[in-house]
Amino acid sequence: MHKNIFQLLILIPVCLLSACSVSPSLPVFGASFPDWLFCLTGGVIATWCLHLFLVKKKKAWFAPHIIGYPLFTALVAMVAWLLIFSQ
Repeated sequence: MHKNIFQLLILIPVCLLSACSVSPSLPVFGASFPDWLFCLTGGVIATWCLHLFLVKKKKAWFAPHIIGYPLFTALVAMVAWLLIFSQ
């Protein structure tokens, strides 16, 4: 009796978690890549460009760098996902 109740309690969350029927991915040259990967790549490229700009202007706006640059990368990636892939 307890085993059946336990199985039922496990089955309910599993059914609720199976809501994603299609993964958000884009086909590129025959391979499917998740869309967040493109946003992350764009965030890294934007952060690299910002770093080059700040070095050229001799400014240190994102001090400490170990916190500032990853946060900027995440911000750009999330905004890109919101603007491009979110429906």
